[in-house]
Amino acid sequence: MATITFDKATRLYARSDRPAVDTLDLEVEDGELLVLVGPSGCGKSTSLRMLAGLEEVDSGRILIDGQDITHAGPRERDIAMVFQNYALYPHMTVAANMGFALGLAKVPKPEIRQRVEEAAKLLDLHDYLDRRPSALSGGQRQRVAMGRALVRSPRVFLMDEPLSNLDAKLRVQTRSQITQLQRRLGTTTVYVTHDQVEAMTMGDRVAVLKAGILQQCAPPRELYRNPVNAFVAGFMGSPSMNQFLLPLDENGIRFGDQTIAIPRETRAEIGRSEVTVGIRPEHVDLTDSGVELEIDVVEELGAEAYVFGRIMFDTQSIPLVARVDWRNPPAKGDVVRVRLADAHVHLFHPGPEGARIPRL
Repeated sequence: MATITFDKATRLYARSDRPAVDTLDLEVEDGELLVLVGPSGCGKSTSLRMLAGLEEVDSGRILIDGQDITHAGPRERDIAMVFQNYALYPHMTVAANMGFALGLAKVPKPEIRQRVEEAAKLLDLHDYLDRRPSALSGGQRQRVAMGRALVRSPRVFLMDEPLSNLDAKLRVQTRSQITQLQRRLGTTTVYVTHDQVEAMTMGDRVAVLKAGILQQCAPPRELYRNPVNAFVAGFMGSPSMNQFLLPLDENGIRFGDQTIAIPRETRAEIGRSEVTVGIRPEHVDLTDSGVELEIDVVEELGAEAYVFGRIMFDTQSIPLVARVDWRNPPAKGDVVRVRLADAHVHLFHPGPEGARIPRL
């Protein structure tokens, strides 16, 4: 097990005027499963590859257990990486694939067999050791790739979108297996994904990146309840948080006939006549009074249902998502009335990365 430190680590590619990773400051605790998440091109995979020694660090440092490994070769870092595409040798059996790196390291064959069998039991692969990858399902192949990393007993596991090639059912099943295995082994793990549901369900903490810059790193519940800015608020959660500009007057925020009271100190901090309001779909209430919402789409998910529609506010048409009673949801084309649950309204400075404004 190990601690990991990114100390203002930066990666700038040639012919690019913006760093792929920009002065990343991040601590990964011993035995933690940290998830790096963000949209395509945000720098999450580059950060992982910098840690693995597969990308150069142009400035700053990376440390493992306090040891500077910024310029150490990949083999010197005692790191095992699981890739998106499995990278298995098709002509080798499962056992040979899992033990390949140990063979290169001149580990005695009896010890290789023992470590492969122990990993196979953990990953429920014992009955497949003599098969070749072509005879396995996608989920089984991914577990073989994990087993190959596991037998090395590294200080750190790195996983770069390992579930992206699996179907939806296998993704849910395999992410649960990865989480359980990591808890059992206690190995420090950095996991990259673009799927915020994976991030929320797997990570002890989640680091959200955008354009190479760390936006927030916190436990999943903290990210969901107290996002630091409008980008994190919109990225974390499915469906994402509703966000729209609303007018601000001396009494607070006006939403149709509803006024959301805002303390004088908060109004003074905002310092303008409009503010970005954020509200999760589960905190949009269908009522007998309020703003009219014309429903365009109804998504019924079994135990949950969501409606997607538009509200007319002044002369604007604003998209809005609301979670509704799954037992009796409205129909497409219906017009319902909605109000915002006052206690769950978030405020942000206007702009795509507007900072969160605490409601004092």
